[in-house]
Amino acid sequence: MYQTDNEKSGGTYPMDNKKFGEFIAQLRKEKHLTQKELAERLFISDKAVSKWERGLSMPNVSMLIPIAEALGVTVTELLRGERLETERILKKDEVEALVTCSMEMSFKEQKVRQKNRRRWIRLYLVSLCIAAAELFLFNRLGFSLNDMAEGVLPYVGMLLMFGGWFCIFARETLPAYYDENKINFISDGFLRMNMPGLYFNNSNWPHILNTGRIWCMAGAVVLPVAEYILWVIFERELWVVTRLLVPLVSLLGMFIPMYVFGKKYE
Repeated sequence: MYQTDNEKSGGTYPMDNKKFGEFIAQLRKEKHLTQKELAERLFISDKAVSKWERGLSMPNVSMLIPIAEALGVTVTELLRGERLETERILKKDEVEALVTCSMEMSFKEQKVRQKNRRRWIRLYLVSLCIAAAELFLFNRLGFSLNDMAEGVLPYVGMLLMFGGWFCIFARETLPAYYDENKINFISDGFLRMNMPGLYFNNSNWPHILNTGRIWCMAGAVVLPVAEYILWVIFERELWVVTRLLVPLVSLLGMFIPMYVFGKKYE
């Protein structure tokens, strides 16, 4: 529940997750919409709608206007969790309480994003240190710098580069025009990612983003080990194959789960 200063001082304007969710469910049913149909109108997943209605989460503040429009109420009514008489004028303290609720929702959302970002950055730094330690160790075990430069090193570098972008620089949410149009590419800074047949939006982007993060970090750690094991087993006989095949699979394979999750939540 979101509590305002007004409520703490004796007011009656809490932002109650359960009440909000019940109001969403009521309005949706009045419109004869399923959770999936409402989700499609809002360009989100039906799981998100389900969580709202069960009081398990609150929508992004930027979603309040689209939700209100889709359900035929005002944002004020949405925030209060009840319909208001058209002739009724809200008192000053009520308006202030609702604005405070909205601000608290935005603040809480930002805090959660910052916490998640810090967690991903820590994981990335750990994977970076492990990958660097592995390359140093394998060099000491006979994996020459020339072999690494021709095989594993560029691919580990690319995985760490993409992983750094996903974990540190990538935006958590996409601009609104991604939800309003069918766009199959992301252009942000030095990275441009084009995925034909897949349309990016704020429903599937978090899943694509986390897939890229996990795959790149895991790949940067596992790839040197896989390369070294194959090198020890086959020595020079299949070295050319293994040093090309394994890295290519590790890079190209990243896009398969991205497509899977992207299409699932598209």
